[in-house]
Amino acid sequence: MSRIDELIRELCPGGVESAELGSMATLVRGNGMPKTDLTDYGVGAIHYGQIYTRYGAWTESTISFVAPETAARLATAEPGDIIITNTSENLGDVCKAVAWLGSEPIVTGGHATIIKHNLEPKYLSYWFQSPAFAKRKRALATGTKVIDVSAKQLLKVRIPVPPLEVQREIVRILDEFTQLEAELEAELEAELEARAHQYVHYQRRVFDEIAEAGARLVALRDVGRWYGGGTPSKARSEYWDGGTIPWISPKDMGVSTVVDTEDHITEAAVAGSATKLVPAGAVALVARSSILDHTLPVAYVPGASTLNQDMKAVIAAEEIAPRYLFHALRALRPTLLRHARRVGGSVASLDSQKLWKFEIPVPTPAEQARVCNLLDNFDTLVDDIRAGLPAELAARRKQYAHYRDKLLTFEEAAA
Repeated sequence: MSRIDELIRELCPGGVESAELGSMATLVRGNGMPKTDLTDYGVGAIHYGQIYTRYGAWTESTISFVAPETAARLATAEPGDIIITNTSENLGDVCKAVAWLGSEPIVTGGHATIIKHNLEPKYLSYWFQSPAFAKRKRALATGTKVIDVSAKQLLKVRIPVPPLEVQREIVRILDEFTQLEAELEAELEAELEARAHQYVHYQRRVFDEIAEAGARLVALRDVGRWYGGGTPSKARSEYWDGGTIPWISPKDMGVSTVVDTEDHITEAAVAGSATKLVPAGAVALVARSSILDHTLPVAYVPGASTLNQDMKAVIAAEEIAPRYLFHALRALRPTLLRHARRVGGSVASLDSQKLWKFEIPVPTPAEQARVCNLLDNFDTLVDDIRAGLPAELAARRKQYAHYRDKLLTFEEAAA
């Protein structure tokens, strides 16, 4: 028998009573506080949009603040209060709650409600994550594009109210689950980062050995056919509407292989604008973007595509394997960036003349194939770890949710 079972048998043998939220809490609706009010110092503030993405079930500090004169006209949450969202674009996020456990009062704004109550704060916030509440809020929610659960409706929600000792034991267990989940996430991310650093080191070592072995050096202007890009007129709907041709821009270059893009254009755009169709098997790189202040994105593009004006791509010459060219540019990109980055200018960019002069080692076709096999296998290993990270976390979160839901489900006391 668990400690919670023992406590329930001892303190409420007839079952756990429930009560309407309105009988044990008062609700204060927030107002105002757009994101433009948020600052880096001042009075602590929680914006309703941050509750969806930046906070868990409770917090002891805020990530944002407002000026004291702004705070004076906003709703105040005291330590122990719950801040809950009233609106969202989806049912899952509406009524997401965070318990404020800091030492000083803070403020919140519109689309949020402060719940001032007499329960264990973490217990109440965790209960707002339970399937029992999810079922009840579905019945209370209104709207289609914007889902809303009003403060008045929240007052009607019945909440199980076990003795305080039971509430605290539930919180202790759920806090342990939360800590274990955070530790797992940190462990998996550290493993991924270690493998990524190992991969970078291995890449550089491979190409250092190729150069030391006397492979011929080829300037980038001669490694293949280069393509630039352009932006079809946004005023021409026939260039964009229903487009199926990938149009690569810097925002698509956060991956090593660009399979698809955020934007697509039509064949009419290719025919009538500066952007040209780049054949399959290209290697793309960012030529102009603030990201060049610290890194040079390089990606392999297995399918035919087009580019915007901030991109360049190359189709490898016949004697160079496309994947070899990709691995070479990716391994040598720190040196390439230092060599070719343009000095000055409002936005970081590559100096084309310096880019064309940069040389890479090109060994025999057999050696290129060996290098591609080695680095493709390492790529697969890192990708497997990267894919396994969210899967492992999802499995742990599912397990955590299962136990949380069991802990927050009680046999109700007879009426």
